[in-house]
Amino acid sequence: MTEMEFTLEALQAGDRMAFARFVDAYSNQIYRLALKMTGNPSDAEDAMQATFLKAFQHLPAFEGRSSLSTWLYRIAVNEVLMMVRKQRPEVPLDGGEDKGQEELPMPQQFSDWCCLPESDLMDGEARRQLEGAIQRLPENLRVVFILRDLEGLSIKETSEALHLSETNVKTRLLRARLNLREQLSAYFAERLPQEGLQ
Repeated sequence: MTEMEFTLEALQAGDRMAFARFVDAYSNQIYRLALKMTGNPSDAEDAMQATFLKAFQHLPAFEGRSSLSTWLYRIAVNEVLMMVRKQRPEVPLDGGEDKGQEELPMPQQFSDWCCLPESDLMDGEARRQLEGAIQRLPENLRVVFILRDLEGLSIKETSEALHLSETNVKTRLLRARLNLREQLSAYFAERLPQEGLQ
């Protein structure tokens, strides 16, 4: 489904068939985003339902300053972050504006994965390691990584969805990628062929 199968005017007028097509068009993406952020299918389902309920309530006020999909991602991210805040109030959800390069972690371990066969990089165990590493990212880095690298939003769309500057999105994305690479380096180092280590 595409945005062409429903119009903004129909959505804002409360057309239930148009809204049903809107939900069909975006429910998989919103559920996938919520699942990657929460790591819990039940929470992801709750967040998806809350997202579409809030979208339905606020569609009449949508001004079109961003695309409909970016607006929906923003609602979904906010719903997930509110859910996380209720479940784990001690977890800071946003560090505010990033101060710059001084906060970038210095990697302790890097492995060169060039010598691993593609099948090793894509197998179920490696995928589980990656998913676990993503779940261990701090929330403010995880959401940027998910939107940009997993959902394929542009830097501009990610910044609009999260109300961050493009510079902050780039900084957080770099920090997330460095963090993930370091987390996965030990795992992949063990799988390198012996000749690759000499």
